Amino acid sequence: MMRRRTTLLTGCTALALALGTTACGGGGPVSAGGGDKALDGQTVTVAGVWSGSEQKNFQKVLDAFSAKTGAKTQFTSTGDNVSTVVGSKIEGGNAPDVVMVPQVGVLQQFAKKGWLKPLSATTQKSVDAGFAPVWKKYGSVDGTLYGLYFKAAHKSTVWYSPDALAQAGVKPPKTYDEMLKAGHTVSDSGLAAFSVAGQDGWTLTDWFENIYLSQAGPEKYDALAAHQLKWTDASVVQALTTLGKLFKDKQLVAGGQKEALNTDFPGSVEKVFGPEPKAGMVYEGDFVAGVAHDQFQKTIGKDADFFPFPAVGGGKAPVVSGGDAAVVLKDGKNAKAGMKLLEYLATPEAAAVWAKAGGFLSPNKKLDFASYGDDVTRATAKSLVGAGDSVRFDMSDQAPAAFGGTKGAGEWKLLQDFLRDPSDPKGTAAKLESAAAKAYQD
Repeated sequence: MMRRRTTLLTGCTALALALGTTACGGGGPVSAGGGDKALDGQTVTVAGVWSGSEQKNFQKVLDAFSAKTGAKTQFTSTGDNVSTVVGSKIEGGNAPDVVMVPQVGVLQQFAKKGWLKPLSATTQKSVDAGFAPVWKKYGSVDGTLYGLYFKAAHKSTVWYSPDALAQAGVKPPKTYDEMLKAGHTVSDSGLAAFSVAGQDGWTLTDWFENIYLSQAGPEKYDALAAHQLKWTDASVVQALTTLGKLFKDKQLVAGGQKEALNTDFPGSVEKVFGPEPKAGMVYEGDFVAGVAHDQFQKTIGKDADFFPFPAVGGGKAPVVSGGDAAVVLKDGKNAKAGMKLLEYLATPEAAAVWAKAGGFLSPNKKLDFASYGDDVTRATAKSLVGAGDSVRFDMSDQAPAAFGGTKGAGEWKLLQDFLRDPSDPKGTAAKLESAAAKAYQD
């Protein structure tokens, strides 16, 4: 798996959006439930992809759990390939109690291998009360709830330089057509409209997914994500055609297609927020803020801001998300205490600990928005929670890795080829279908 942008990149965000605030640490909401230290002397082992500031901030959540229950916690960073690391730990008789899983496909894989324990009635009750049903759906396999979505990413945000838009005399657009029109106005004022990170194929899948969700609607999005709908469907060709209009417009794409294909994700943020701006806008998830602040010292909300990815055609504005789900392994030495950790993670109290630290969004609607440390994060959280059941998980993260998550192959490569030459949407759709059919069959 090479799809680490939802967590790797938000590591920057943890620093960026904290903006001088500190987390609650042990002084957070730890007394609920009587604080009877029922797990005194027990250790809960947790594995996940987080490292750096993300790991540090999650440790604050674990510390709050310890203060409440008496349990000790031990976190191990797995690196990118969670399934391989966890599989080898299970085989070696050293399975962690809890794993934070960053992809729906990996959660499904774990469940089908019989590695997971269904979530407790207490956790299920919290999920039913605090989360839109769509999050329960993504955490379930064959009708059984195995995963609790503790942390989310919002991937329907277009980031812009307020100075660039003000200089061009344009306001954040409400529709896709308005966005392209605004882009041409920005271009006329001396900057390209968009910086596109074509060197990283995953950014192109995110462009496609937002257009497709808005234009084709959630039902077709779900069907395509499960490969119940073929990529040769007219709705896919239409979305590629819409995307192709942007890709081939040299006024809209900074440096044109060739330069876009040589621009990676951090580079695309630099083209908007770096010392020598080349574009006014860059599309990607909420984690753009982290790079803008951490690497280019931009004040979020003042020097860098976002507008929601606009509605395409007559559709609704899309909300595409990603996230990390907590699961309990059957083979963990202390799975019972692990389940208690999930019961805690399902509460708004647990989410508030990381929310105050920054670089975090929770899909839990019971979390008070005041828990977030700045207005921009608060706005993205409100957008995510407000979307309710219309939120859709990143489509390529739902696909087999061979199609949706491998550099130089599958959807990543084919959309890079399409950026290079967007003249044949129908032909690209046929190639996508061929690659998808093979990956889903395997």
